Amino acid sequence: MDVFITRTEAELAEAFERLRSAAALGCDTETSGLSPTSGRLYSVQFSDGEFNVLVPLSEGVGLGPLADILADEGIIKIFHNARFDLDFLSAAGHRVCNVFDTMVAEKVLTRGANQSASLADTLYRYFAVDLDKTQRAKFTRKWDGIWTDELVDYALSDVVHLPRLMAEQNEWLERLGLLPRYE
Repeated sequence: MDVFITRTEAELAEAFERLRSAAALGCDTETSGLSPTSGRLYSVQFSDGEFNVLVPLSEGVGLGPLADILADEGIIKIFHNARFDLDFLSAAGHRVCNVFDTMVAEKVLTRGANQSASLADTLYRYFAVDLDKTQRAKFTRKWDGIWTDELVDYALSDVVHLPRLMAEQNEWLERLGLLPRYE
């Protein structure tokens, strides 16, 4: 996994150059809670499936030119449970356009099957990927905001699979004639 943590203006510019031509990017956030009015946005992650970027907002780094990627209509931003991430990004003043939500797609695909649409369960069903969510407990208001290798791996493990998941889900949505229902 090609991991890139942006802590300088030059690193933000390099990440932007490498991501700006992508057709679709997995995106995610890490936060201190469930509400953007009382919680903090700790990071934003991006992945084209190969190149994985973490912007450590908790360390005082801004999104810089990567905010333009979020607003770019020509790039699909893939989230799992987009409403959550979009609420935090909006509260932070970021506009996000052209969103695909893998959780909504999974709910459409599994309608009536009584299956979980969590990211961990969805990735396991599609790719036999086991997500370890134990690191998530460290993102509290008392967290020091410093990104360890384990926290970086955890945060990027959510986004690295999203481009491939969207492709699989789109294929099934089209095959089953459910694309209009998803939209």
